[in-house]
Amino acid sequence: MSQHLEFFSRELAELGNGRREFLEVGRHAGRFPRARTRAARPGSAPAEALVWCSNDYLGMGQHPVVLEAMKRAIDTYGAGSGGSRNIGGTHPHHVRLEKELAALHGKDSALLFSSGYAANDGALTVLAGRMDDCLVLSDELNHASLIDGLRHSGAEKRVFRHNDTAHLEELLAATDPGRPKLIVAESVYSMSGDVAPLAEIAAVARRYRATTFLDEVHAVGLYGPRGAGIAAREGLADDFTVLMGTLGKGFGTAGGYIAGPAPLVDAVRNFSRPFIFTTSLPPAVAAGALAAVRHLRTSDRERTRLHARAGLLKRLLSERRIPYLSGASHIVSVLVGDEDRCKEAAARLLHRHGIYVQAVNAPSVRPGGEVLRLAPSAVHTPDEVEACAAALDEVWRALGLAAPAAPRTAPRTAPGR
Repeated sequence: MSQHLEFFSRELAELGNGRREFLEVGRHAGRFPRARTRAARPGSAPAEALVWCSNDYLGMGQHPVVLEAMKRAIDTYGAGSGGSRNIGGTHPHHVRLEKELAALHGKDSALLFSSGYAANDGALTVLAGRMDDCLVLSDELNHASLIDGLRHSGAEKRVFRHNDTAHLEELLAATDPGRPKLIVAESVYSMSGDVAPLAEIAAVARRYRATTFLDEVHAVGLYGPRGAGIAAREGLADDFTVLMGTLGKGFGTAGGYIAGPAPLVDAVRNFSRPFIFTTSLPPAVAAGALAAVRHLRTSDRERTRLHARAGLLKRLLSERRIPYLSGASHIVSVLVGDEDRCKEAAARLLHRHGIYVQAVNAPSVRPGGEVLRLAPSAVHTPDEVEACAAALDEVWRALGLAAPAAPRTAPRTAPGR
């Protein structure tokens, strides 16, 4: 056996019960959140389940306007884009979508990436890394893609306590006033579901002449006028220099993007390796995303349903004294606080109640912060929400779970901070 095989075999063995397993999920178009599921084990039989952990929060991944746009694009243009954006891979749908996203956020320009992860990594590598002596101020719970982009930039980074603008200001006050500064944060944090104090962050940024980069992946499509996000909801979109979003959650397709001032976006277009050296999004994906963005700019129906379902679920869990981390957003992370029991709870929900919700453990959260991350959607019915709460209550009682002695947040692990 080679040294590599020996090393990684030992690494995997050491994971024990923490080794990741995947559930095959075949969503039913037109019937989502229902899906056919099959455990990734030989001989496991498929079964139907209700999906409660999808990021397709508004059900746009099965919306007729999106499906029709994608079908038309496939019939007209074929499957792939044919190349990277600068070598044969810039399609009219890419250009239209970028213009639509820039208009959605009230920014000069927008730029598409193959994923949200690539957008954060590719943009921050340029925005933080090409200026001499740039200092980055990063929230301690920022997503791995933000962390990796900053690491790849080589810029000096200082981490401020989660959503603690007093600590952010303390770090800025100790910095040379003439030094370039970049504040990086998220609007909605995906594991805890809490929302950043954007007005305070914007005020601090103004006082210290800092550029701001705001990740709105769990907010675009879902909040604000026309689905433009939390910053737009708070009337603060102009106070954040660069906004980053995804097409794979509220908009139901795939891809990521940034929107901001033309010189910054054009710099990323010209210098970002993850943008330059990758095949562009298939035209059908861009066409579906464009249809979703346009639909959600004029329709509040899906957003209204989503927040009604999330509010109902939180009320039902509170009545049953089942702890969840934050009431500030649509994300309902039920705090278990133990890896094995969290997996046991998820398995019982699936096999006994036909409810698929993923147990989230390290490295997505720190040990002791394990959660069942529930994602109500616009396509869950009130009856399904009530059934989910009742199933969680049964699991809670059957496993003898109690609210763990842990803080009200379940912070991500941040390797390499």
